[in-house]
Amino acid sequence: MKDRFWAVSPLDYRYYGADKEVFERLNPYVSERAFIKYQLTIEAALAKQLAHKDWHVCTKEQANEIVQACKQVTTSEVMEEERSLHHVVRALVNCIQKKVSPSARPYVHLFATSNDITDTATALRLKDLTINVLMPDLVELEQILISLAREYADTPQIGRTHGKHAEPITFGFALATYVDRILGRIKRLVESADNLRGKFSGSVGAYNALSLRYPQDPALFEKQLLESLGLKPSEGGISTQIVEPEYVTDLAYAVVSSFSVLANLADDIRNLHRTEIGEVQEFYEDEEVGSSTMPHKANPKNFEHVKSMWKATMPRIVTVFMDQISEHQRDLTNSASERFLIELFVAFDYSVTRLTSALRKLSVNVERMRANLEMSKDWTVAEPLYILLALNGLPDAYSRTRELVRQSEKLGISLIDLVQRDQRIRAILDRLDSAQLAVLKDPSKYVGASGQRTRAVADNAELNMSMVLSQRIKGSISDLSLEHFREQVKPFYHYMGLEPNESATTSEARESDNPQSGAEVS
Repeated sequence: MKDRFWAVSPLDYRYYGADKEVFERLNPYVSERAFIKYQLTIEAALAKQLAHKDWHVCTKEQANEIVQACKQVTTSEVMEEERSLHHVVRALVNCIQKKVSPSARPYVHLFATSNDITDTATALRLKDLTINVLMPDLVELEQILISLAREYADTPQIGRTHGKHAEPITFGFALATYVDRILGRIKRLVESADNLRGKFSGSVGAYNALSLRYPQDPALFEKQLLESLGLKPSEGGISTQIVEPEYVTDLAYAVVSSFSVLANLADDIRNLHRTEIGEVQEFYEDEEVGSSTMPHKANPKNFEHVKSMWKATMPRIVTVFMDQISEHQRDLTNSASERFLIELFVAFDYSVTRLTSALRKLSVNVERMRANLEMSKDWTVAEPLYILLALNGLPDAYSRTRELVRQSEKLGISLIDLVQRDQRIRAILDRLDSAQLAVLKDPSKYVGASGQRTRAVADNAELNMSMVLSQRIKGSISDLSLEHFREQVKPFYHYMGLEPNESATTSEARESDNPQSGAEVS
């Protein structure tokens, strides 16, 4: 963006607007210009429906006039018209009507109320955004995690609970927990996006206007119109002036819930960077700086960013819940608040791509993991010791082991050495097999089924992703297939021939965001 620093939101001047690749991927869905195109898509689809053989409200020629007009309307025209009307949908309708003949004019926006257009456009837009952008980006992150989990499936690491050393696991196992969690979120995101609903039931949801022409079954008109857009009406086939808000709420929750998993992962990796832990290190380019005064600093900035962006956007789910409330058939108390919803999707996707990039370059210090594991081996042996004693019939195995731990701490003698002085316990140890004894001597042998579960989770995630995405991505999921998918998918308005004709290049689109330039503001 050539001059983005007039913008108020950091999303515009620092993140989304400053990253060319992210901008070009998201802009066709999230910009105000894109939203106008989605609304024009609904108006064009309505015109086609009016001319359909089942309805015969207008002629095909009149419908084609309206469709062509929708292709020609620009965001600039709509916003200029809205200056005096203070109603953006009526402004959009006026702009269409100005471009058609008097005979076609009555059929523009016929039977529609504003939210028939905007709510349906929102559903189509968010569905496209989730499936075309968020899904492949999140799948790419999942693939990186699967690869890392498999690579370190058998690399011992001390497990930590409450910030303290607990029992050994493997680093791959730690990552596998996130593989499984993100897989669940991918499923929920796709499910929620596919369940978004539109409406065409008029100003109070009772099909009043449509009933004047089709009193027998006006809901059929709505059903067919939405089907042409790849959408459905609400599950019960009823609405007010607005679509039941729970469908968008479910998707917003899925995004926030996914973001929370990412923030948790980022925070765990960030903590492993601590000097006293030092098990991983974020990659730094030679010219990158970690501090303005400390030349040695190389901070986990990308992982910290993800948590920070989550903190900024996660509370917005409260506003989404508040926007579920609209008095009677509709009020305007969500008019301003719901406009910010799209920023949640932008912040989330930006953070997904940033976390993916950071994980690709993550350096893992296996030696440091082993050293940290050895650091507390005298204490972490307590659990396997207690379990083995209990399995061999010692009645008070837990309390006796706990008592020995306390003595070990007071006397400064290792737990295993202290155990050898207890005749009852020593007699039991003499009966243990070599594998059981190895666990008591080497903490890296006490990782349980970490490696096994890691590989099973990784395999399951790959299989499930293939099943979830099978209708959209053919064959196995890979960087190549994801890239091919990204190249193929387009916003729905593209298939209606409604590409934004006022934004020929990305640089022009970005420059037009500057109100001082005299170009269009949208």
